[in-house]
Amino acid sequence: MTLADRLANLGTETAFAVSLAAADWASKGNRVYPFHLGDINLATPANIAEAMNVAIAEGKTGYCPAAGIMPLREALAHDVGSRRGLPYTAANVVVQPGGKPVIGKFIQTVMNPGDGVLYPNPGYPIYESMIEYYGGQSLAYRYVQTDTGFAIDLDHLRSLITPSTTAIIYNNLQNPLGCESSPQEMQAVADLAIEHDLTVLADEAYYEMRYSGQSQSIAALPGMFERTVILYTFSKKFAMTGWRLGAAVAPVAIADSIAKLNTNDESCTTHFVQAAGVEGIVGSQTGPLAILAELQRRRDAAWGQLAQIDGFVCPKPDATFYLFPKVTDVMARMGFDEVGAFATAALHATGVSFCTRKHFGRPQPGEVDHFVRFAYSGLSVADIEEGLTGLRSWIDAS
Repeated sequence: MTLADRLANLGTETAFAVSLAAADWASKGNRVYPFHLGDINLATPANIAEAMNVAIAEGKTGYCPAAGIMPLREALAHDVGSRRGLPYTAANVVVQPGGKPVIGKFIQTVMNPGDGVLYPNPGYPIYESMIEYYGGQSLAYRYVQTDTGFAIDLDHLRSLITPSTTAIIYNNLQNPLGCESSPQEMQAVADLAIEHDLTVLADEAYYEMRYSGQSQSIAALPGMFERTVILYTFSKKFAMTGWRLGAAVAPVAIADSIAKLNTNDESCTTHFVQAAGVEGIVGSQTGPLAILAELQRRRDAAWGQLAQIDGFVCPKPDATFYLFPKVTDVMARMGFDEVGAFATAALHATGVSFCTRKHFGRPQPGEVDHFVRFAYSGLSVADIEEGLTGLRSWIDAS
């Protein structure tokens, strides 16, 4: 049997690889605190689950339009558009089985083999995987540390653009860094996209997962509506990670092409799940607000514990559910020179499982500091405090 050569270019969501090590350690009778995976261990709001049950009882279990059912497309167009001040209609919306498929379908739509696509690094690893799987040039732009977190290295970003560069992936409210662009930084990215005629994938998975301030969309800047595809997901706001429901919100020509890919890939997104999505958008928002409030409590607990660890440098993000502390000094004090070895030792000594910077794209030349990522969305406040207290005690004893 011979497998396709392109499979060698296919990466994975590396947090799941960390899950295997954590599960193996737990299978041996050890307690594990799963800070590695950005899942949400909170129930989907009851009104959404009930809407699904009603849809199933009504027989909405067959095929439906490839682009999505019209009530959901209309609801998304209004909701996404009104929050960003943009005139979206149902024609701009293509429903997906999750937010992740938008990445691959965007790349298939706007990139030919050999074209360059800019993407954030550290960043969500599926960006790099999909660009390379479909034969593109993966152009990783980096971040620099600031007093309050991280910022895009705009000079580096600008230096990567060539005549063959066709698109940029821009993840404001960023996974894994938890950071967001200043208005000036967002405008600078938009200016580059316009100057070089780049199509933009605005990954806005965490647009509404914020504890203070107001989210902004690059699509709302002058000249960007016509060249930006927004990645929308139900996974975060509605705690629907396993339901697999999302959407591409895009210029009509791109939306039509993505709908055609839907027909070829999966025919359609599950009908009764889409009906539940309608309820999520137009129904009671009590559940999503409660989810956000609980995540804020978890953010405060996790940051409070990590900030007390001597040698951890940990910004406190206003959004997402990730913390990305620098651990260079701690590792040096404890005698570790490889961040993976530090993570494994922490798991075995304390049960605390987390990802490292290396799980979010290939490290770039010149990187000298070490970082790790804590996702606090899947643990209770009590477990966060218990696990990170143990981590701090282990480090302090070194």
